[in-house]
Amino acid sequence: MDRIRTTAIVLAAGQGKRMHSDVRKQYLLIRDKPVLYYSLKAFEDSVIDDIVLVVGEGEEDFCQREILDQYGFRKIRAVICGGKERYHSVAYGIRCINWECGYIFIHDGARPFIDDAIIDRAFEEAKRSGACAVGMPVKDTIKIVGKNGYVESTPDRSRVWQIQTPQVFEKPLIASAYEKLLAEEKELSAQGVTVTDDAMVVEFFMNTPVKLVQGSYQNIKITTPEDLKIAETFV
Repeated sequence: MDRIRTTAIVLAAGQGKRMHSDVRKQYLLIRDKPVLYYSLKAFEDSVIDDIVLVVGEGEEDFCQREILDQYGFRKIRAVICGGKERYHSVAYGIRCINWECGYIFIHDGARPFIDDAIIDRAFEEAKRSGACAVGMPVKDTIKIVGKNGYVESTPDRSRVWQIQTPQVFEKPLIASAYEKLLAEEKELSAQGVTVTDDAMVVEFFMNTPVKLVQGSYQNIKITTPEDLKIAETFV
C-alpha cells in the first residue's frame, strides 16, 4: 500500500503585540536562531513530506532569504502570505495544497518545542480518528468568570486540557470545514463567535469529534517576553 503523504502548515503571520517588540515574535532569537527555525527544523526531520509556510504580508522574500536559504530547509514547498485573522491564514494554506496529501498538520510557528514524539503520536491518532489536537491536562484550578469579575463556576480540573498545536486532520475534512467557515464568517462574527483553533472549526462545521493527544508541557507558545526567557532554558 502506498504511504500516506502529509503536509504541515506552519503559521508565522502573527504580529505578536503582547511581545512589545519591533521584531515579530517568530523572528526573535532563541540561542542565536529564530523562534520559527525550531518548529520548521522539527518538521524537516520528521515524517512530514511537505511544508507550507504562511508569513505576514511582504515577508515572503525575507523568509526565503533569512530562513529557508540560511538553514537549507528542503521540505518547504510554498511560502505564502497570510490573512487578517489566524483562520484566514490557515484557509489560505489549505487552499494552496494542490499536490497529493492525505493529512494536514496545522502548527503555530511560535511553538518551537515540538518534537518527533509529538508529531508521531498526533499522526497515528489522526490515522485512527481523522481529527486530533495536541494538548496537556491543566495543572492549575480553572475558574469561569463573568463580565462582572465574579466566579460563575469551577470546572472539574481532571477534564480540562490546555490545547496546543500541531492539530492534525484528514485533508478533505479540514478543507471542507474551512470553506464552510469562510462562507459563514460574517454571520459568525455578528453572533460574537470567535474562532480560536482548528479543532473548533471541525467540531462546529463538520460535527466531528476531535481526539486529544498528549503533547508536552514544554510545547509552549512564545507570546510574552517571559516566554522567551523560559524558552532559553528549554533549548
